[in-house]
Amino acid sequence: MKRSPCLAPPFKIQERNLPKLELLRMSREQQAVACARKAFETGRSKSLEHRIRQLKNLKRLFAERQQEISDASKKDLNKSEAGTQLFETVGLEGEINLVIRKLKEWAAPRKVEKNLLIISDTVYIKPEPLGVVLIIGAWNYPWAVTIQPLVGAIAAGNAVVIKPSEVCVHTAKVMEELLPLYIDKELYPVVSGGVPETQELLRQRFDHIFYTGNSVVGKLIMEAAAKHLTPVTLELGGKSPCYIDKDCDISIACRRVTWGKYTNCGQTCIAPDYILCEPSIQDRVIEEVKKSIKDFYTENPKTCPDYGRIINQRHFKRIMAMVDDSTVAAGGDNDESDCYIAPTVLRDVKPEAKVMQEEIFGPLLPILPVSGLDEAIKFINKREKPLALYVFTANDKVIQKMVDETSSGGLLANDCIVHFSVSSLPFGGVGNSGMGCYHGKFSFDQMSHLRGCLIKQLKMEGMNSMRYPPHTMEKLGWVRFFLLRNLDLSSMGKMALLAALAVMAAVLFKMYLL
Repeated sequence: MKRSPCLAPPFKIQERNLPKLELLRMSREQQAVACARKAFETGRSKSLEHRIRQLKNLKRLFAERQQEISDASKKDLNKSEAGTQLFETVGLEGEINLVIRKLKEWAAPRKVEKNLLIISDTVYIKPEPLGVVLIIGAWNYPWAVTIQPLVGAIAAGNAVVIKPSEVCVHTAKVMEELLPLYIDKELYPVVSGGVPETQELLRQRFDHIFYTGNSVVGKLIMEAAAKHLTPVTLELGGKSPCYIDKDCDISIACRRVTWGKYTNCGQTCIAPDYILCEPSIQDRVIEEVKKSIKDFYTENPKTCPDYGRIINQRHFKRIMAMVDDSTVAAGGDNDESDCYIAPTVLRDVKPEAKVMQEEIFGPLLPILPVSGLDEAIKFINKREKPLALYVFTANDKVIQKMVDETSSGGLLANDCIVHFSVSSLPFGGVGNSGMGCYHGKFSFDQMSHLRGCLIKQLKMEGMNSMRYPPHTMEKLGWVRFFLLRNLDLSSMGKMALLAALAVMAAVLFKMYLL
């Protein structure tokens, strides 16, 4: 299909798409949305070949421009090149490979069960694109949480307006420069900028909005979407609890918690936010965490290339203010000029402490003593539902009790964070931690309209007589028979059933004539 000219960064005016005067009246954000919608209306994004070509080009970007991606991540968050690939781009390459392999299967019509009334009809679900999707990315893992939903949106056949987070300044600039070089810049325009630009985008009509961030902004996104009845996927966060059972291997548990907590300097939406454990093991937990910090980040994490930095001074001050009324058991060193906060452990933390009032999103690990599993579950359930919940134990009954008696976006036993990398699991929140989910086929379905289709023929009109007036008890009896009877139909049985239905149709039609 021939590509029509449209707006691309910096959104130069093209007369063949929209009238010049109309474009001149538009903001840059309006132009981007108009560009994407015009490109979507050409129909080219619906072609499976086009979708796969775009995804292959996106994968090529990560192969050819890894140095630029890593350099920007280093400037924004002090991520090493290996760390950037490990936590950002390798997972995206795997996701793209999965989608390319499975797209034909996912996009195909899906068979559904039938009742007797529609046994001779064609009934299926047809996934179709929603239209123009807005993706608002986050700054902590700017490639992973911006491009992964983009992969799903492209796979589903949508046009997408991409809004990188302005907080990670260098990465946002690289995205704005590179994405149009590799994927269709008309279907997938990139809009950079801060709060005013985001607000202007939210005033436009989209067919879906995908946002990753915090619940405060999530509510504003939902409010703006409601004006156009636009569905949303909100990937938020919250205080993800971590219960450590006294009978587990505390050394291994703390090593995995330390990795999950301090990766990316604690700026991970599914990082373990705080530890719940019995008082008898608190000192052991502290010592094991301290040991793991030293193993991972050396005696001086500030000089370790694998230890990150807080994104900016505003967040630095926010995090440091949380320490005021708690006892530091390890770490605590900081340098505002470098946005550096050492891996820090807080002991004997009270539920009313400042560090327990909001998601930390930084390298502070509070430990709250509880009497045991029951008190831990009670503590968790009194608070908002978290995005993730972690439990470390050798006892399967403890795990099952946590599964049965709590609610969270995801639950992981005896490890942290790694469920994000499993494409066969839906990733998303519940309640205050978000709505909707993505990854793998869940991304495809989230970005699709699953359209129900029923194809009948203008035959066997006698079957319809039971639904036509005049309504009688006899007709109702036939309706109950056809609607409420469940049959497990084999291929052999279908032929016999169709013959029986033809006879019934003749009887019903004769009854109708009488």
